[in-house]
Amino acid sequence: MSTPSHPLPGAVGLSHLRAYGWEAADGVCGGSPHLHLVCTEAYVVTGGHGSVQTLSPDGFRDIPLRAGSLAWFTPGTVHRMVQGSDLRITVLMQNSGLPEAGDAVFTFPPEVLADPERYAAAATLPPGTGADTETAARRRRDLAVEGYLALREAMTAGDGGPYRAFQQAAARLVRARVPAWRELWRAGALAAAEHTGAQLDALESGEPSYLAEATAYQSEPSRLNGFGMCGRRDEYALPGTTLPHDGKPTA
Repeated sequence: MSTPSHPLPGAVGLSHLRAYGWEAADGVCGGSPHLHLVCTEAYVVTGGHGSVQTLSPDGFRDIPLRAGSLAWFTPGTVHRMVQGSDLRITVLMQNSGLPEAGDAVFTFPPEVLADPERYAAAATLPPGTGADTETAARRRRDLAVEGYLALREAMTAGDGGPYRAFQQAAARLVRARVPAWRELWRAGALAAAEHTGAQLDALESGEPSYLAEATAYQSEPSRLNGFGMCGRRDEYALPGTTLPHDGKPTA
């Protein structure tokens, strides 16, 4: 089979996660709460059990996860992966490339979100998978949980103001990146949809010459057991999918 030169179907992102087992301040083991600003994320549970906690205009939810479960959440939904026992998930991300470009924003406390340099320092991990990176990933998780617990407490008390303020702060934090994101979207998800339109046109005209380009691809993970937002992460360096790891936050 050929070396991949095209993104995955629909220009989705793909990775595998094993939820963190670190205990947080509230006694819950799991990942770093965050939201995505333009990407819907899906969890396909492949083993173990746990849950995903979410904050949205629906309120606080704790969605059970077990092998075979499928859960997904739209942009603006704060989510926190919770470890039960050996929770393993395949993650599908809309708009591949955008989550790795900063579409994901941690639920850090408001004073951190208000300062782009402070946010970047708290969000960025050292490269590699050693002890220093693990310590930084756990510190990042704990800071995100700190902000998340305040949002959840307010929401369960009937006050959605802090949650909405967090969404606005996250949007301000990434606003300058939108032109670059638009180019990634045009080259990825939009191009994939337009490619399908061209194929439909060819079929309708009776000249499906594109079928002569049929082929198959295969790939292996390019990085194993890295530190992601929610857990230890295996990723694929496919065109338009997962960007090469550079120590910056990934889903």
